[in-house]
Amino acid sequence: MDIKDLRQKTPDQLKAQLLDLRKEQFSMRMQKATGQLTQTHQIRKVRREIAQIKQLLGTQK
Repeated sequence: MDIKDLRQKTPDQLKAQLLDLRKEQFSMRMQKATGQLTQTHQIRKVRREIAQIKQLLGTQK
């Protein structure tokens, strides 16, 4: 997701998306550990999105 789209969301929406991304990250880590993950670049993408959301939540105080 683009940072412009994230800036338009409310803090509650960002928190919900952060929770979903963390679940997805956990799932990908488990798939990687068992050798089932074929698109390993997705891990980096999810990690960056988590960082962007955390940054936005920190600046919206």
